[in-house]
Amino acid sequence: MTLTLPERFEELSDARKEGFVKVMKLKEEGKGIAGVFCAYTPTEVLDAAGLVSAGLCGTSQETIPIAEQTLPKNLCPLIKSSYGFAVSEKCPYTYFSDIIIGETTCDGKKKMYELLRDLGKDVYVMQLPQSNKRSYAAQVWREEIKLLIEYLEEKFDIEITDEMLRESAKKMNRLRKAKHRMFELQKMDPPPMYGIDMVKATEGEGFKLTVDERIKVVEDLCDHIEKNYKENGTDVPKTQKRIMLTGCPMGGVMDKVVKTLEDSGGVVVVYDTCAGTRTCEDLVDEDADDILLAIAERYLKIGCSVMADNTERTDNMERLIEEYKVDGVVEVVLQACHTFNVEAVKIEREVRRAGVPYTKLEVDYSDTDRGQIATRLEAFLEMIDK
Repeated sequence: MTLTLPERFEELSDARKEGFVKVMKLKEEGKGIAGVFCAYTPTEVLDAAGLVSAGLCGTSQETIPIAEQTLPKNLCPLIKSSYGFAVSEKCPYTYFSDIIIGETTCDGKKKMYELLRDLGKDVYVMQLPQSNKRSYAAQVWREEIKLLIEYLEEKFDIEITDEMLRESAKKMNRLRKAKHRMFELQKMDPPPMYGIDMVKATEGEGFKLTVDERIKVVEDLCDHIEKNYKENGTDVPKTQKRIMLTGCPMGGVMDKVVKTLEDSGGVVVVYDTCAGTRTCEDLVDEDADDILLAIAERYLKIGCSVMADNTERTDNMERLIEEYKVDGVVEVVLQACHTFNVEAVKIEREVRRAGVPYTKLEVDYSDTDRGQIATRLEAFLEMIDK
């Protein structure tokens, strides 16, 4: 296989160059790269297919100006950043992806996938049910997973058996258990680490090349954190206010929201997000007679705002507040993310019913609102009685 690097390769930073070379070597070794955008993508199928699964969600303002040459300015920054990385050839995983798997969670992303196809990418879009409350929803998603398997089998000339899916489900369940174990360490009072450090750890895990590697990284990290906490305690003062972050994917706003909050006297003890507890608490029934249906049912339990009657999220709110001894809830909504923005009304109602202060931040990826966010978070923490 003869591969070439992007024309702008020499303009990239050393870290990004290293990423391109690393992925290119993987492909030269015969590994297939599957780019994914959403937690609804059934990674069991990709693992069973022998593909490296890589997240493509853009988390930087850097490529948004490039994207805005094509996309509307009043669009979600995650979509603009993701498309910008693709069109500018600055993301190694997007550039070298053999297939990009999308899902119909968001109207903006649905149309963005069409533009990715125009760039010559093989984009496969799964049609996600818009409510998991319908009696047929799991069967619909099962059929979508089945169609994805058939597409991958034909594209890569492979066979994906039920037994392979069961083995992959066992691995993915072990990874979910490991990540959930790490999140639950934050129940300690005071917690063993700041929320920003936990996020960096999970982001690093996501870029390992195999599920087995990812499992080892998280399990070793949990062992280290527990041992260090037992022997040395924690750097987090007991006076820090215990905060739940909920809402949209936050990869692009971690510094200006999470770091600012924790520098101001808070500590994030629980993330009710796609990268947090929302996607690792539920497991696939590995022993189910119909493994495809079991996979489908597990993914439809994810409490995302794109689902009509998203009771999974509201039902979990009071439990998470109690289990993690939360002092306050900060909801982060990305600009133009209408489903999370509208659902925030219900989330605020549920949080206040639990007797906990709540505030909402509507943000983009730029730094123009950094000062305003700092002021609002400082005021919010000051009003919380500890």
